[in-house]
Amino acid sequence: MKGVRALDPRDFDRKIRAAFRPRRLGSWPTPLESHPVLAARVGVSELWVKREDRSSTVYGGNKVRGLEFLFSDLRPGDAVVTIGGWGSTHCLATARHARALGAHSVVAQFPQGSNESALDTARATSAGASACFRARTWLGFPAAWVRAWVAAGRLGPRRYIPGGGAAPDAVLGHTLATLELVTQLPYAPDVIITPLGSGGTAAGLLLGCSLAEWETRVVAVQVAPRVVANASRVRRLASAARRLLVDRGVLPPHVPPTSLLSVIPGMGRGYGYPTIDGEAARSWAVESGLLVDSTYGGKTLAALPSLAGAGVRRAVFWHTYAAPGETG
Repeated sequence: MKGVRALDPRDFDRKIRAAFRPRRLGSWPTPLESHPVLAARVGVSELWVKREDRSSTVYGGNKVRGLEFLFSDLRPGDAVVTIGGWGSTHCLATARHARALGAHSVVAQFPQGSNESALDTARATSAGASACFRARTWLGFPAAWVRAWVAAGRLGPRRYIPGGGAAPDAVLGHTLATLELVTQLPYAPDVIITPLGSGGTAAGLLLGCSLAEWETRVVAVQVAPRVVANASRVRRLASAARRLLVDRGVLPPHVPPTSLLSVIPGMGRGYGYPTIDGEAARSWAVESGLLVDSTYGGKTLAALPSLAGAGVRRAVFWHTYAAPGETG
């Protein structure tokens, strides 16, 4: 293995952290587990699960990686404003980690399909945020957003974070996660499979695989509307994050981006609505001691049998969901 492996991924991690000084919110590395029973169930030879759900004792999940960069200069008394669906784990992670740092959080939320895990997350977000404005319809969302922005201004200096935390500097958090994976596996997997919502996680995986010179395909399962969950958006985020590394002198300009990305459909009836295949996959996960959600994880896991049928033998499942009551 060339590239980052030759440079030592840990050294690269140190360089990125020194250049961007992210706020330490998580406990790294997150565990990587081999799941032979689940591998047999989905039809692959080897299946590893990257436990991003165990990323923090405040609140885990994949969003913690990006928030470390987005909160790098957050001060006590600041008011973070962000958006997401009713059951957004990004909104919950933002609320809990902002509070832990002495900052406020105000969220504006749009409607989504209902499921048990989303409802649990919605209740926890209402309890954890300084203020939560939840639109009942899409037509009502602009008003919810304006109310959130005004309310945040009354609390302190406003800081806006885009939905899902999908910003180029946040992508670097997921790039570091990929470099972390390089140190945990003896060889590159055929695929890394992850949910695709706002795109930041998939973009970080894509950039990380490029840096590691892994011929690994990032398979992003589209579980949100295509207007935000699409390959072009993922590539743009990855390219923007790569430019940040070049601008800060962390990465030489000649390092090429990777093209090994596949986006496959998995949303079903709509964002947040359970699917038959996704719910079946959730039961497979429970049998292996994993709790995945209906909005993202179940639909993503359900895509693995089709990949196995297409010849995939070694896969990493990116476990992004942390239940509201779980800690690292």
